[in-house]
Amino acid sequence: MKYEMLYLIDPSITDEQRDSCITKFEKTVQNLKGTVLSIDKWGNKKLAYPIHYKTEAFYVLMTFEACGSILKELDRIVGLTECVLRRIITKAV
Repeated sequence: MKYEMLYLIDPSITDEQRDSCITKFEKTVQNLKGTVLSIDKWGNKKLAYPIHYKTEAFYVLMTFEACGSILKELDRIVGLTECVLRRIITKAV
């Protein structure tokens, strides 16, 4: 199945930390026997409401193919990462 994960990264971290965070999630999908199709970095955008007193976040959309059983583990790993403010995983059409 094809899925999309949109996640918001804390904009106050350095570019190197942000890139390592994005690479970490890409490698996590690959380690869980999935395939990353694309990673779109949307950049800093204003949030609709503050999250942890932040009014902006760096948006990243990752499209990947995987079996549904890995979604729970991927969501757990992303949720434990401190640089991520919010995330959502949806099935792509």
